[in-house]
Order: sequence, then C-alpha cells, then structure tokens
Amino acid sequence: MDLQLTGKRAIVTGGSRGIGLAAATALIAEGARVAVVARDADALDAAAQGIGAEPFSADTGSDESVRAMVDAVVERFGGVDVLVNAAARPASAGQQLAASATSDDVVRAELEIKVLGYLRCARAVAPHMTAQGWGRIVNVSGLNARRSTSLVGSVRNVAVASMTSALAAELGPHGVNVTVVHPGITVTEKTPAAVAAMAAAQDISEDEAMASLTAGTTIGRLVTAAEVADVIAFLCSPRSVAINGDAVAVGGGVPGVTYY
Repeated sequence: MDLQLTGKRAIVTGGSRGIGLAAATALIAEGARVAVVARDADALDAAAQGIGAEPFSADTGSDESVRAMVDAVVERFGGVDVLVNAAARPASAGQQLAASATSDDVVRAELEIKVLGYLRCARAVAPHMTAQGWGRIVNVSGLNARRSTSLVGSVRNVAVASMTSALAAELGPHGVNVTVVHPGITVTEKTPAAVAAMAAAQDISEDEAMASLTAGTTIGRLVTAAEVADVIAFLCSPRSVAINGDAVAVGGGVPGVTYY
C-alpha cells in the first residue's frame, strides 16, 4: 500500500532514539522529509545522519524553544504536514513509587514534558496545518493509560489521550487528524540493559526476565520500535483519514482484557 507520504514534511520529537527514531526512519522510508528533534545535540546529529533526517535541537519543556524550532523547520522545509510527539521519558525509567509516596514535584515533572510538551508542539504546528487544510499529529503515549500500576504513568498517559481527543475535535474539521498510540514494553536499543537490570533485581536469569515481560502480550513476544513505527507511519498518512481522536494500542495485545 502506498501511504502517500512522498514529499510530506514531518517533525518527530524525541527523534534521536527509541520509538521516535524508529518513527522518523519509517517516515523517511515512505518518502517524507523529516526533521528530528531532541535536546542532546550529539545524539541528535548522529541519529539524523544515520537515517538521512535533518536535526533541530529543542527543549519541549520550553514554549519559546518549541516555537523557534517549528519556525526553523517551516523556513527550511517550506511548511509542515506531520507531527509525531515522542519526546518523553519512558514510563519504566526509574523506580515506580507508590501513589501515597508520589510527590507533587514528580507528577509536575512528568506532566511538564509529556503532556504540556506535546501540547506546545501541537499548538505550534496547528496554524500551519489548518492554513493548508491538511495535517496529521500522532501522540506517543502508553498502555499505562489503561492500567493503575503506576500513578505517574497512568495519569500522564490518560492526559495525553484526553488532549488528543480535544485537539482532534478542534482540528479535524480543518483537515488535521490527531491520534494517539499506546505502546507497551517495546524493544529499543535500551532493552538488553533493562532486561539485565530486571534480572539482577529479581535474582533471576535474563531469559526468565524476558519471559516474564513477553507473558504480558498475546503475540508471545515484545513488539519492536520499528513495528510501532509502522503503525505511526500509517496514522501520519492520508490513508488514515477515518481515524481521528482515537487511541490505537500497539503493545502486542493484552491478555485477558477486552476493549470496545
């Protein structure tokens, strides 16, 4: 299937690693021109060079930085058609605190980057997309939106899903579709170290640790970042017009649960 992305101009935040990098790679493979965005200039330059993207340094925690980045991309590309919001700390990063032990500052920090950071980027690109009558915004959230095992992970991901729905209702009539994807535990460049740390913490083998993780899917293995990116690329395309404001789970299926 031709995703009709040839010549489209895309911004991918969090594009120097993980799902963001995979999404940028998939969009380039479909013929899009891609600006990858991250804070770490060295990692950003290396990632951009590796996949043939163009690097733009920005901090999504700053509205001024985000607007300057979007202005720079629009000046370089002549416009923007696609935004993939993926600049956020993985939910699994660090120790998960009990709700009763979670401080205000911990929640604020997560909302500042993942929720407000995504909103800043959407706000900055929306006028360009609505003016041309077409655009796609895909927010990378997470399956913690459907779980209560992590207060921070659940709250921030539910907030992203709610924000997605609100943006979709506002921008949809102007030709701009907004969707959210919910990855589960995803294989990225950090997975081997994470599995090793999990095994050490639980005093089990790495094979046992991986088996424990894969038991949480219905496909019998973890989904890779590239496989998540395939879904993102479709949602970025004109072919996805029938999907707006909705969440798409991309975690390999959750056993024993029915969503409708």
